[in-house]
Amino acid sequence: MIEEKFARLRTHRNNIDRYRRLLKTELTELERRFIERRLSEEQTAMDELAASTFPVRFNQPMLAGASMAPPAGEACHV
Repeated sequence: MIEEKFARLRTHRNNIDRYRRLLKTELTELERRFIERRLSEEQTAMDELAASTFPVRFNQPMLAGASMAPPAGEACHV
């Protein structure tokens, strides 16, 4: 199951890379709009799949002053 999700994530990533490369080429306005729409759809699909595969986001920066310690009165169980 997880291997299938990784394969789907790779496919989305590869499609996104391809669309970004295409946007660097000379395109008609219609082609550009189509590719931008597909790029957006692929990014959304990848984000949703990643969120369902990895519910915790490790790449978000911590807020300034945020602490990793549990709230006061709560024990930390490891």
